Amino acid sequence: MALKKFFACCFCLVCGITTVPAQKQLTGKASYYSDKLHGRKMSNGERYHRDSMTCAHKKYPFGTLLKVRNPLNGKEVVVRVTDRGPFSKRYVIDLSKAAARELGFIRKGFCQVEITRIHPNRIPFRPEDAEEIPELHLEYQDIVTYPVPAWRQEMLDEKKPQPTKIKKLKIDKK
Repeated sequence: MALKKFFACCFCLVCGITTVPAQKQLTGKASYYSDKLHGRKMSNGERYHRDSMTCAHKKYPFGTLLKVRNPLNGKEVVVRVTDRGPFSKRYVIDLSKAAARELGFIRKGFCQVEITRIHPNRIPFRPEDAEEIPELHLEYQDIVTYPVPAWRQEMLDEKKPQPTKIKKLKIDKK
């Protein structure tokens, strides 16, 4: 009996460790998009512009804001995920040319970076002690509760004809 409890505790411990959320900060190499891609469609349907602050990441959902920091010079930039990639094991993120220029690695072509996801309810560059933006809770109303236009009201006022009952016919059997 004690052996079963021991294995159950070990199983729970292993499951608990493997389901711990990933680190908030990710490090790895970053590259940037070529000028050849300027004007082409990205995975989310938007067109790439080399002067926009966008990036490509394999796992973050489209529209996620990421703070990318170059630890060598301390420069930071906030980018939005608009594409999938990079599909090379060496790189973690692909940045737009403007973001790479801000981080200062245009000449080198790649750079070691630290990536942090920005909370969606917080505004970047706003002090942490500032008030949080309240979340909107939208409620949908049924279509029946909306006002009915005058031209449709007349149709609703008229009584709908009741379905007629079918009379039983007497059939002579011969």
